[in-house]
Amino acid sequence: MSNPHTLPAFTVLIPARLASTRLPTKPLADIAGLPMVVRVAQRVGALGALTGNSGAQMNAVVATDSTEVALACKTHGVPCLMTRPDHPSGSDRLAEACHLLNLPDDHVVVNVQGDEPLMDPALVQAVAALLVQRPEAVMSTAAHPIHEEADFENPNVVKVVTDSRGLALYFSRAPIPNWRNAKAQGLGNPRPYPALRHIGLYAYRAGFLKQFPQLEPSPIEQMESLEQLRALWHGYKIAVHTTLQAPGPGVDTPEDLERVRALFS
Repeated sequence: MSNPHTLPAFTVLIPARLASTRLPTKPLADIAGLPMVVRVAQRVGALGALTGNSGAQMNAVVATDSTEVALACKTHGVPCLMTRPDHPSGSDRLAEACHLLNLPDDHVVVNVQGDEPLMDPALVQAVAALLVQRPEAVMSTAAHPIHEEADFENPNVVKVVTDSRGLALYFSRAPIPNWRNAKAQGLGNPRPYPALRHIGLYAYRAGFLKQFPQLEPSPIEQMESLEQLRALWHGYKIAVHTTLQAPGPGVDTPEDLERVRALFS
């Protein structure tokens, strides 16, 4: 197991594409005078202060299929890769970026979405460090406890259940784990196992990420519309870092954008 106080070099990849049905040209949306994708890169850049003490080197690169996004990155000094426009998913785009960057198979890659300008840099580091410490896993991710019953029942809130080692057993939009005897034991009692909300932040070993698009999509992945289930379906392990704090809100809708703009102002 790696020394927890050291972290090898890793790369943060930020996929950003303009096609968004709910919020067109989302990566270029203005947040306090800067495009959102630049805000995300700057936020991740705060990792420099965190990793500097451990001697780790962190590189953040935007992966896009848009010349407008590439120009915005160049204008503000953010490294950027041009990737193909026909990728069916973000992981396919990240796999191409790994090839373009010639990353070795054991290199750790963290995927931070281009619509997460409030992502906690410390959480990014924790997810990367977890993958280094868990050689049996090919991916790592994060979760936090759910405190509101409405969130537990909400299909837009993805839940994850782990085993005793902190490895993911299943991800679902359904309320899991289901507490069969909750009413009999009293709803005010604490759950025997905490309900965990999945945070859409992933670290991968570059070799697995390059291989992932070639894996056959799984039925459960298609039913739940959760791509990470493909890894579990094929027998791969995903380590889960549990944090007590939820990350800042992402941006999916115009209302989300206004909320984030208000927080920056």
